[in-house]
Parts: sequence; structure tokens; C-alpha cells
Amino acid sequence: MSRHPAVNRPGAWRFRQPSVIPGFGLTLGFTVLYFSLIILLPLLALAIRSAGLGPAGFWAAATDPRVFGALRVSFVTALIAAGVNVVFGMLIAWVLVRYRFPGRRLFDAIIDLPFALPTAVAGIALTAIYAPNGAIGALVAPLGWRIAYTPAGIVVAMIFIGLPFVVRTIQPILEEVSHEVEEASATLGANRFQTISRVLLPSLTPAVLTGFALAFARGVGEFGSIIFIAGNIPFVSEIAPLLIFIRLQEFNYGGATAIAMVMLLISFAMLLFINLVQAWSRRRYGYGS
Repeated sequence: MSRHPAVNRPGAWRFRQPSVIPGFGLTLGFTVLYFSLIILLPLLALAIRSAGLGPAGFWAAATDPRVFGALRVSFVTALIAAGVNVVFGMLIAWVLVRYRFPGRRLFDAIIDLPFALPTAVAGIALTAIYAPNGAIGALVAPLGWRIAYTPAGIVVAMIFIGLPFVVRTIQPILEEVSHEVEEASATLGANRFQTISRVLLPSLTPAVLTGFALAFARGVGEFGSIIFIAGNIPFVSEIAPLLIFIRLQEFNYGGATAIAMVMLLISFAMLLFINLVQAWSRRRYGYGS
């Protein structure tokens, strides 16, 4: 009789999963060491540096009106950009999965370009296009619209860098939804709207939420592609990562670490949300244990 019956129950949690490949202790030790050196130690140093300000100093630095304005610009524009990316990212993923047309593979590869393109190059290119004398900026200027050097320019830059996250998150899940499911829905009398809202969207919801969270988190932390097109006007188009850079140039390391700590806490909350959504998706569709 086993002394630990819980280990023998189906689905019971085990610290070490059985495997024919040896080396569990060595690989676990290397993983912990690498994780500590590369991730935990820098974050710990940031926390210690910000804690050196004291509660009052940290609160004063984090709640400065300019800091609050920069955080508001970063999060509001990132929210808008992520919402736009969800809508058009779903459409792009649908076209790439459901249709075959000349140049589809090339178009599919171009989606990943924002991953590889240096952010400064992306910012310069976007500014050249959307500036008042640019190709698109000149078209909307007679209407009294300005894109570059305004929060709208920040949204455009965040859409550019965040779109691949949404497409690549939704695309694999959409590929697993077969045509037979849509045909069965139509056979049972459902119209197109009912098929989309009651058959397709429920299965895509975890991927949509994950893509939205990834695009949102990426936009909040973006720096290089935004500073060229934003205009960087305090309380108008100044983002939080730029304000951290400004504080460092002013040798105000305490203020910079306070803003960075706030961004770190928000980023951790976003990553926790992403992990919860992914875990829910695995439980719902049986992608993992």
C-alpha cells in the first residue's frame, strides 16, 4: 500500500513527472539559476532602488502630475490600439486561414515584419508617412486632422507593433476550427451572424483575449517607434517610457525607478492575466493538463 495515495490518483500533481530522459535535477538547477540571474536579480535591484526613496518619496515621485499624465497617455493609447488590432487582426487571420490567393504566403510573412524591424526605423518610417507633409498626413491636413505629433500618432505606432501579436495568437486556433463546424451550423438552420457569434467566437474568445493582452502590454512598454511620431509634449503626447528616459538624463534616478516600478507592477498584472487566460483556454479545449 502506498504511503502517499494522492500520488497514485489520476490527475494528482507531481513535483517530478516521469520521463525516460535523465537529468531532471541538473536542468531544474540550471533553469532556476538562469532565471534568477537574467530576470529576478535585475527586478530585485529595481525594487531595492525604488524602496530607497521611502514610502513618502516613492508616492510623491509616482503621483507627480506629469507622471500621471504620461501613464494616462500610455495606457489609453495602448487600449485603443489593442482594440483596433483585435478587430482587424481577426479579419486578417480569417483571410489567411480560410482563403487561398496568389501571394498569400508572402502576405503571411509580412505580418511578422514588425517583430524584426528595429523600432527606431519603424518610428522614422511612420513619421515620414503621417507627418503633415507626408503621403497620408498631407491628405488629411486639409480636413484639419493631424496624426503625427499627437496621441493619434502614438495609436498608429502601437497598432503597427501590436498587430502581429493578435494575428499570430488567433491564427493557430482558427486553423483548428474546421469547415465542417460551420457547415453543421448552417445545416441546423443558423444564419451567418448566429454561426459567427455562437459557434466561432466562443472558441476564439481565449485567443482573442490573449492577443489583446499581448498587444496592450507591448504598446504600454513601447519606446523606439513612438518617440519619433509622438511629438513628446508633456500632458499631451508624452509616454511613460520616455519620461523614464528623461528622468535618467536629469540624473533623477529615484524618479526614474519609481516610474519603472509602477510600470513593472502593471506589466506583472498584465502577464498574470495572460497566464490565467491561457490556463483557462487549455482547460476549456484540452490543450494541456
